[in-house]
Amino acid sequence: MIYDIYCWRLGSLMDGETLVLICLALVVCAYMAWNIGANDVANAMGTSVGSRALTLKQAVVIAAVFEFCGAFFAGDAVTDTVRKGILIVDFSDGTVDAVLSQDIAFGFIAAMMAAATWLTIATRWGLPVSTTHSIIGGILGVGLILEVKHNTSLIDWDVVSKVVVSWVMSPLMGGLLGFFSFMIIKKLILENENPIDRSRWLAPILAFPTFFVLGLALQFKALKGFISKAASNGWIENKYDWLPAKEDGVFDPWADNAWIPINSLMLAACIGAFGSAILYMALRSIDISEEKRGFRGVERIFVWLQIITAAYVAFAHGANDRSNAIGPMAAVWQVLSSDTGELAAEANIPLWLILLGSAGIAVGVMTWGWRVMETIGKKITDITPTRGFAAEFGAATTILVFSMPFLAVPVSTTHTLVGAVVGVGLAGGAKAVDFRVFGKIAASWVASVPAAAFGAIVLFVASGGESINMMVILPLSFMAVGYAIWKSSGEVHVEEALSDVGGKGHSITPFELFHAHAQAVEQTVEHMLEAVNTACDDKDASKAIQATIEAELEADNIKGEVRRLALKDMRMGVQVSMDDFLYMVTRQDRIADYAQNVAEQLAFRPLFDDKKAKENLKKMAQAVADTVAKYEDAVEALRDFTISGQTKAAEMALGDLIREVNICEHEADGVEAMAAAYVFTHGEDSPLAAMHMYRVLQRLDDVANACEKAANAFLPILNR
Repeated sequence: MIYDIYCWRLGSLMDGETLVLICLALVVCAYMAWNIGANDVANAMGTSVGSRALTLKQAVVIAAVFEFCGAFFAGDAVTDTVRKGILIVDFSDGTVDAVLSQDIAFGFIAAMMAAATWLTIATRWGLPVSTTHSIIGGILGVGLILEVKHNTSLIDWDVVSKVVVSWVMSPLMGGLLGFFSFMIIKKLILENENPIDRSRWLAPILAFPTFFVLGLALQFKALKGFISKAASNGWIENKYDWLPAKEDGVFDPWADNAWIPINSLMLAACIGAFGSAILYMALRSIDISEEKRGFRGVERIFVWLQIITAAYVAFAHGANDRSNAIGPMAAVWQVLSSDTGELAAEANIPLWLILLGSAGIAVGVMTWGWRVMETIGKKITDITPTRGFAAEFGAATTILVFSMPFLAVPVSTTHTLVGAVVGVGLAGGAKAVDFRVFGKIAASWVASVPAAAFGAIVLFVASGGESINMMVILPLSFMAVGYAIWKSSGEVHVEEALSDVGGKGHSITPFELFHAHAQAVEQTVEHMLEAVNTACDDKDASKAIQATIEAELEADNIKGEVRRLALKDMRMGVQVSMDDFLYMVTRQDRIADYAQNVAEQLAFRPLFDDKKAKENLKKMAQAVADTVAKYEDAVEALRDFTISGQTKAAEMALGDLIREVNICEHEADGVEAMAAAYVFTHGEDSPLAAMHMYRVLQRLDDVANACEKAANAFLPILNR
């Protein structure tokens, strides 16, 4: 690419100083694109990764593919040189004089560098900020300097005021739509007595408004450049037959100046009907109760819908927001590469510049994108596919509404999506949202414009509008940024981003492995029961004792795997906090520990030689084993609860089994009291043997008590 530029300008058409400056500007552009990928694209995919609808690898691939497709196929071939309408520049003569044009070009380089640096800082701390507002802040700072330098008025403060209004309006509306979307799903499906049957026919109905909104959004946002091209090439008669009228519009869809033309409504309705029909047929042909990748039933349905909305967000982002990186660069290229050095109202975007921006965005997602994904997907509130879908649907609808000409408020995808995530969280109560995290995010939003503006002012003033100074300042700035990233060594995980975090494609969830651990614990108790029965029958129990010890060791190994998976799996925190989950693992492991202790007690010395006492001991061991079996059923119900949408029916089933575990433990307590009383009243002649049998009874009681405590540790999940 640089070689082509060099060849094109060979023969004194471009001096070496200008060539070096363009190369540095391209590096700044690539750096800006990298930050867009790390922050903006990542937060769009955050809900999908946080809910585990997508693995990190899948999110990276989908984001890269749809971002590139949106940027390459649906983006405009030209861009306004004065991005976002912040600066009012007089193009009445077609171009701007060379002196002001060069200052604007240098100012845009400073604005890109300042905005990109701010995005690096925000991403480092996992804060989802708006790249749009960051570049607006950079241009605003440049505008302030240029107003003083050229003694003119350049800044459109009406646009700036709209940006400030959007800080409140877009997250508020996104939150409201996200809240009501999830409440509809919750009331109509999740709290139904038979949620799976209900979701089979209701999900396609809910899919219609989803695909309808996405159909409108694709036309009005993602494909508006393509529709404009079609009109200019004569493929369609008038682009306003498909796009909203820019001014003096009406709500009558049949009118020539309609805000929402009838053609667009009909196409969106067809897309909605087609999507609903496809989903209906898919639900008829598959068994949604079958577990797949950690989901079943309701959640498995909404995984698909969430992935579709996430793909749309990536496509629309590529089509619309790629110019945050390459738009200012297109203006810089126009000024520095032209013979006149003058800025025009519009600039062509070279193909290689589109490729540079798209590649930079993809690399940003792969390297630092996980930081913002984690914040969006885990730290604000718990995200499941149903909640993630509601948040993304609310965000997409909000962005569509605010982009209509009758509002024309420049909203941020980031702000809107974060607001929608908070709204979905509030559907579960105020305690479900971590407002400390949200407060930090909101503060970073407010700081974006002044921080980028200040950085742009510093860089532009330091350069003095001279090429040589800019050529010195930019490398120094990159060295400072590089040093900051180097200080975060070990935290840019390219290999981890390109692997399936948490297992092979998330083939097993922490709760599924937790159930496998419960099964291993139950197996340990079964060997313990065999050891007790064998010893009470006056037979050699050594093999059963050894089998108990080996089973407990196997349970320990699985326990270690559960903990490792939980620490890597982004779903942890969705149903239960990490601390509560690790506590549940510890309580469950105690059951196997106590069972092993029972078996070891049997090896110490012979039992009290009394037939009735031995029969009572066998009854106690069986009561304990029954308690453990019921506990394992509760763990299986917990697994189903976590992978099937946290439905009301699954919640009630889990609650019932927790109560049954408690009942079984109380029954075991009664057997233990009866057996202990018999030993104390009939063991005077063999006090040591009687005391030994009493210890075995106590250890068995410990097993039952451990079951009760382990089951009750699930209550925080139900109370959420």
